[in-house]
Amino acid sequence: MARPVTLFTGQWADLPLEELAGKASAWGFDGLELACWGDHFDVDEALTDPAYVEGRREILERHGLQCFAISTHLVGQAVCDPIDERHRAILPPDVWGDGDPEGVRQRAAEKVKDTARAAARFGVTQVNGFTGSSIWHLLYSFPPNDLEAVEAGYQDFAERWGPIVDVFEAEGVRYGLEVHPTEIAYDFVTTRKSLEAIDRREGFGINFDPSHFAHQSLDSAAFVAEFADRIYHVHIKDSKKTLDGRSSILGGHLNFGEAGRGWDFVSPGHGDVDFGSLFRALNRIGYEGPLSIEWEDAGMDREWGAQDAVAFVRRSDFVPSALAFDAAFERS
Repeated sequence: MARPVTLFTGQWADLPLEELAGKASAWGFDGLELACWGDHFDVDEALTDPAYVEGRREILERHGLQCFAISTHLVGQAVCDPIDERHRAILPPDVWGDGDPEGVRQRAAEKVKDTARAAARFGVTQVNGFTGSSIWHLLYSFPPNDLEAVEAGYQDFAERWGPIVDVFEAEGVRYGLEVHPTEIAYDFVTTRKSLEAIDRREGFGINFDPSHFAHQSLDSAAFVAEFADRIYHVHIKDSKKTLDGRSSILGGHLNFGEAGRGWDFVSPGHGDVDFGSLFRALNRIGYEGPLSIEWEDAGMDREWGAQDAVAFVRRSDFVPSALAFDAAFERS
């Protein structure tokens, strides 16, 4: 049986859930990964009003959709980050508060805990998001990095996320970090270090998104194979490099879609991600969860793109063979 194909609603938060659910159903999606912003899934409402949870469920069921995961990417980012004005634009007012950095981090941590509780009430066992990182700014080592400060960043991550994972495990919900530049884990080495820092707890795993690997020249299938026991959820997103000797992999402080960037996110199937190898790797590890399309492409109409993306995944995903290809030649 093919894996369910869902749409991550984060890039559609300008649309009411009712409207988006109708569109996604008509486009052929099996479900939605609900973002905790816009009006798609309100954590506080879910915890205080039983009718709210029923209302969200009724909208999905009426359109023949399921929900396998919810997303707290924006709030999760603030748990470990050095906080600045950019965070104010992405955080709920009650998390931002007076903007005092440590206060923001602590309130963000409490909101992520509440997200686990809200997910459990909604009957969802997977929450995806970011962690933030106190050491991302140390990526390029000049002035020379104090490597003890880097190690302290992983300790900071463990101290802040340990109590959060306590709540997730108590609620029977798992957290999936989207391994991603700007996070505590963004490649193979940092993923190993992050999982070790948090003692490889069952409540903390990975929401795998190959688009963040393509422009780092990393092998998505190899990552899935190495971290097989931690691939809790999968995003389908693509990126394309346009390195021509004049553009930089660092982006040049250019906005997405601008000419001169060395890479850009594109609709699935239009970039550099080797989805064939990725799906084979997912088959090998026995991943049967959703393939959640996170649609981002600055050069394409999003409604056309969403339909193109779901069609691409439908024709590209495949179930593994149940027998060796040459079994038909064996004598009976």
